Amino acid sequence: MAIPISAQGYQKLVKELAQLKEDRPAIIQAIKEAREQGDLRENAGYDAAREKQGMSEARITYLEARLAQSNIIDLDKLSGDRVVFGCTVTLIDVDTEEEKVYTILGPDEADLAKGSISFQSPVGSALLGHEVGDEVTIAIPKGNVVYEITDIRFLGSQVVSD
Repeated sequence: MAIPISAQGYQKLVKELAQLKEDRPAIIQAIKEAREQGDLRENAGYDAAREKQGMSEARITYLEARLAQSNIIDLDKLSGDRVVFGCTVTLIDVDTEEEKVYTILGPDEADLAKGSISFQSPVGSALLGHEVGDEVTIAIPKGNVVYEITDIRFLGSQVVSD
């Protein structure tokens, strides 16, 4: 299954993968040095280095698979009047009148602190396909929340810049 990702998000994953691969020799060296310190059963340095290696290799495997499944979307070419991947949507909570602004991106790019959510998240998936003026009911852990969509914008690649 192809997973949409912005060109910028894709490049960020490529860069992370390259860095992890570049760090491999240092991790292997740390394991070698810890092994040379003797008894491996009580060697915290060895255990830590092996754990770091395991986490790094798992991330490398994940990134390689994710990149292979990626469908790169050029955010600068998107437009329309419906909520889709890559748009920035403004919502008003119907009950509290609180405004929220989210950019809909892929799961590897979502960062709520930066205002982006995954199209696969409960909020992201509920919003897809709706247009300005629509009210959308979303099930969240503390119950249902109803949002009215007040704006849909296509800001292009500037939405994922770091």
